[in-house]
Amino acid sequence: MAPPSKLQVTTLSLLRLVKEEASYHKELEQQQARIQKLESGSNDENAEYILNQERKALEETKQVFPTLKEKIKTAVENLNEQLEKNKEAGGEASTEEVTKAHEAVAKGLEAMREAS
Repeated sequence: MAPPSKLQVTTLSLLRLVKEEASYHKELEQQQARIQKLESGSNDENAEYILNQERKALEETKQVFPTLKEKIKTAVENLNEQLEKNKEAGGEASTEEVTKAHEAVAKGLEAMREAS
């Protein structure tokens, strides 16, 4: 089996970042739901402590997004460069690789728009 091309590696890297970003959005929603549940009232004597911990975790999750957005932006730029190099080299990569790369760029751009 041939080693993956630079285009494949860059594509997979971008897709991993997009997946990670989606995972953080899901985590953010879950944390907000837990906070709402705790704020709606709990008879637990540790409720205030737990609420504070959940709020801290929520803020930490929110702090991840700017860095992740920048990483996605860089990965999109790198993938676009790889696509240009492939085009200049006469299309060394298969059409399937190029198609996957273009799809990854679209997903990366969509993730950046959602993060804004």
